[in-house]
Amino acid sequence: MTVTVYSTPGCSQCKLTAKVLAREQVAYRMVDISEDPTAHAYVTQTLGYSQAPVVVTETGENWSGFRPDLIKALSAGGPNTPGTPALAVA
Repeated sequence: MTVTVYSTPGCSQCKLTAKVLAREQVAYRMVDISEDPTAHAYVTQTLGYSQAPVVVTETGENWSGFRPDLIKALSAGGPNTPGTPALAVA
């Protein structure tokens, strides 16, 4: 599974999220929402988040902020694995 991390420059939570994704061997791509107006609108208007990072999985589950517990769930098999927390976190 590949996830998209919507980030902003200088965001320490974004850097930590990328670090843990890499450590857990979850493929990801970073999108800087300060340079991409379409991505910014998606994160703020469509998803309703006002804090970076915003992580979106291939299946649409998403959350905001540094959430190592949810990253661990992804590396363990994703949201459909029994016993893992739901990934849609506001």
